[in-house]
Amino acid sequence: MSLFSMFSNDLGVDLGTCNVLIYADGKGLVVREPSVVAVDKNTGKILQVGAAARNMLGRTPGNVVAMHPLKDGIVSDHEMTVRMLQEMFKTATKAGLFTPKPRVVVSVPSGVSEVEERSVINAAIEAGARRVFLIEEPLAAGLGAGLDIRGASGHLVVDIGGGTTDIAILSMNGVAVSSSLKIAGNYFDEMIARYVRRQHGVVIGQVTAESVKIQIGQVYPRDEERSMNVKGRDYKTGMPKVVTLTSNEIYEVLRRPARQIADEVLAVMEQASPELVSDVSENGITITGGCGQLWGMDLLLMERTGIACILADDPDSCTAYGAGKSLAWINNMQEGPINIARKRAMRSQG
Repeated sequence: MSLFSMFSNDLGVDLGTCNVLIYADGKGLVVREPSVVAVDKNTGKILQVGAAARNMLGRTPGNVVAMHPLKDGIVSDHEMTVRMLQEMFKTATKAGLFTPKPRVVVSVPSGVSEVEERSVINAAIEAGARRVFLIEEPLAAGLGAGLDIRGASGHLVVDIGGGTTDIAILSMNGVAVSSSLKIAGNYFDEMIARYVRRQHGVVIGQVTAESVKIQIGQVYPRDEERSMNVKGRDYKTGMPKVVTLTSNEIYEVLRRPARQIADEVLAVMEQASPELVSDVSENGITITGGCGQLWGMDLLLMERTGIACILADDPDSCTAYGAGKSLAWINNMQEGPINIARKRAMRSQG
């Protein structure tokens, strides 16, 4: 067994709605690609995966479709997820003749159901994994952010990704209380695109909406106003049109969903024991995930909770690094579904 595992390529996978990051044991992060696949509808052949496929979004001819096979952090198109992971596993492992298939730790949102857990496991196995282990996203994010969660002291992690926001209090290498919201980066992008269409009569794509969010997005008032020119299609004439958006406009669009995230953080703290809440107030709130970098998110959470907030280093990669760190105790992990939904139901009854 030791000889077998010596050649094995164990992988930690952050299977995100927007990006897939893969950590290879002993090598670090080896794959960081958008979770997009471009397929020829006529032949079923995969044309591109990752960044090259993302550049095709909204730009493909009739016979080619560029799509996200994952939605809200879970598998929405099984076949495309399998084929996307196959390509990414090949890049990550560089398998030789005697190299066994990799053992894989995959992160899943804390709101995942048992059926959704199984679909992730089946997709990873069909894509070439030998064995599959699951880890909750906020737990992986906390590990990747460098939190010491081995002791009994509670740490609150808010992981704001593309499809979901996962909030959890971590203690003793596990999740004490958690919640998952489908309000995250993609939802913010949709809100921006909807606002530009309604207010300015201009239709913009998902990629443009995301760049507006990154460049001038804010969820807390700031002193200086920023603006940017955005190109789109006039809703009435169909002709190209340029509009100028300001950061204050975008603040009005994003403030409500951002407050929903803050409210959910408070709800998670209400479910926790007084001891854990006291630990959190001492240790602070750690923010991870790509959308955690949205301007003012830390200030908003600090204002609503009264607790200091810290944005993790390299928040985009925390979950992948955490899944990679968990490879160290892969031999003690439970294989297959971890029944998060069932455990939560039992906890609430208890």
